[in-house]
Amino acid sequence: MLQFTKSTEYGLIGLVHLADRRGEVVSVREIAGTYKISRRHLGESLKALCRAGLLKSQRGVHGGYRLALEPEQVALSTIVAALEGEPALTSCETDHAESAGCHVEPHCPIRSPIQRIRQGLWRQMEQTSLRALIDEPLALPGAPSPIEHLNLFPRGN
Repeated sequence: MLQFTKSTEYGLIGLVHLADRRGEVVSVREIAGTYKISRRHLGESLKALCRAGLLKSQRGVHGGYRLALEPEQVALSTIVAALEGEPALTSCETDHAESAGCHVEPHCPIRSPIQRIRQGLWRQMEQTSLRALIDEPLALPGAPSPIEHLNLFPRGN
């Protein structure tokens, strides 16, 4: 039902990896190689996180990224907002609600309950720090994502 975009998944994987490396500058090549993910997509995600002030970049032969803040200072909601914005569950919550032409909106029976669910989920993300995502030890290279145990990205549903 609810699923993060690939950009957010890759951004979270990169952040968890960087947090595990405790301030070291790490290349996109290393992270992508460790988790067997697209370097291009990972790079785009990390650039967006850099623009949001969550990462710092270093150019050059030994270039890469490192965390700009301590993991406990970074909320999951901040990460998600930087990569895909706040989630909308119904068409009336999107930026295109008027163009969607929902004729039920004035007396919609689900808008308020769905909005409460979205707000509750967002509050949970605001209360979950990057530190919470890295409390479990990182998996060995070639193993599943280091954040898979959180079941944030259900597959096959």
